[in-house]
Amino acid sequence: MRCPFCHHGDSKVIDSREVDDGQTIRRRRSCQDCQRRFTTVEEAVLAVVKRSGVTEPFSRGKVIGGVRRACQGRPVDEDALALLAQTVEDTVRASGAAEVPSQEIGLAILGPLRELDEVAYLRFASVYRAFTSADDFIAEIVSLRADHPPGPQAEPAGAASADPVAAGP
Repeated sequence: MRCPFCHHGDSKVIDSREVDDGQTIRRRRSCQDCQRRFTTVEEAVLAVVKRSGVTEPFSRGKVIGGVRRACQGRPVDEDALALLAQTVEDTVRASGAAEVPSQEIGLAILGPLRELDEVAYLRFASVYRAFTSADDFIAEIVSLRADHPPGPQAEPAGAASADPVAAGP
């Protein structure tokens, strides 16, 4: 590593630490010539290959922005969006590929979003999968219900319980 002060071509690593859950490595270095210290940061760049063929760096912010639009008006907070984006990034990085097609990112979003909010999931899936009719929505809703059958219906307020133990004295 070239020294930023004297431009000498050799430096010694004094300390290395992982940052951002191992996604980044911070190294403290010392120049072998001028003895000054400096820090370098190394991170693996994850590139996204868009449908047009253009390559751009992965952006957690773009994931959050797309999911935020799907969650508009839904009870989903910013922390949940950030966690979803982190999950998506971890999933994509786990593939080990330096370049990932944008389609894979969309697929990585669908699973966690389905668990987070079903309405937002339907909105995102309708755009991502290019739904063209109500039948597409119906098929996706049937799939959602097959995976998550509706729970027991809530009793209306003031309704008597059929369970005498639950009713109390």
